[in-house]
Amino acid sequence: MKLNKMMLLLVLVAVVVMIASCSSNKKANIKPQGEEVYRPAWWATQPEQDYVCTYGQATKVSENLSVEAARANALQEAAQYVEVLVNSMLKNYEEEAGVKDPQVLALTQNVVKAVSSAKFTGVLMGKIETRKVNEPDGVRYKTWIQLKIPKDEINRKLADSIRNEEALYNQFKASQAFQELDKAVEKY
Repeated sequence: MKLNKMMLLLVLVAVVVMIASCSSNKKANIKPQGEEVYRPAWWATQPEQDYVCTYGQATKVSENLSVEAARANALQEAAQYVEVLVNSMLKNYEEEAGVKDPQVLALTQNVVKAVSSAKFTGVLMGKIETRKVNEPDGVRYKTWIQLKIPKDEINRKLADSIRNEEALYNQFKASQAFQELDKAVEKY
């Protein structure tokens, strides 16, 4: 009889433990402490399909410097976006082609560097907001900016770079084949 009560108690404890472990964790929904940082409502949106929007912000002593620094940060974000896009596209291209050659990887890295350092044409200023803020060391200007880069421009530069590198790679492979042929002829 005592064994049955003990087993029943053990089963009840096990059920309670299982129910407790399956319950949701309410602590995960608690917001972190601190003041929320302001950003404009349009920040980090992609409102137009024909453009890639990039964003930058800066705080400077002068309003003009603040705008220029925010613009430079947005362009830097654009270069990073293009580099990630190019890396992804080239990786897919290599996987589809089944290429696993160190020379191809070196050429791939070259394409990425060329595209990410390319000049963007047709860049439009989307939205901009500048606020005068009081900071401990004086008044500063904080600027948020949205730049729009035409997707067609990005795609065209990417395709041109890939075609150029593909031609260089084909020339390299052809010269390798001729070198192998020369070595074979020298042996005879």
